[in-house]
Amino acid sequence: MDEKIVIQPKPTKSPAVAAILSIIFPGLGALYNGLMLKAIFYALFAVWLIVQLSRHPIEPTADVFMGLLLGGLWLFQIVDSVNNAKSINLAIAGQKPEEAAGLDILPKAAASGSIFWGIALIALGGLLILMNFDIIDVATLFSVILPVAVITIGVKFVFDALARAKSGK
Repeated sequence: MDEKIVIQPKPTKSPAVAAILSIIFPGLGALYNGLMLKAIFYALFAVWLIVQLSRHPIEPTADVFMGLLLGGLWLFQIVDSVNNAKSINLAIAGQKPEEAAGLDILPKAAASGSIFWGIALIALGGLLILMNFDIIDVATLFSVILPVAVITIGVKFVFDALARAKSGK
């Protein structure tokens, strides 16, 4: 009887090192994982947010938003770097992340045939840009545009529910 010895390749990326580097500064964990474009994006976005927070005169509302955005970016890129390191190690071991025992690193997005939310987010971004350029004011947004948006979203939910009921799902 011949016994086969299976040698597992040694993981090359440490999730702990990726996390520590990401804590030090955004983008370092992605750089450690070999994801150059992601590292550059994280670093440039963090630097831009820091510059925006340090400029004068300071607007309290914008500073709170920028601070929350910076904190969110910092936390997101830490988790992203750890997940990327785990995915790289699984790929080296010949496994797909979704096949790994108990690891749900890269969940698959649910298929959707609706482009409604993409259009809604684009419209919201456009409204925010118009507010930044003082083309519309906050009063107009909350008194006219926001109620119309809420009604539109409600109508979409009703039509989706009717379509599901009709198709039997």
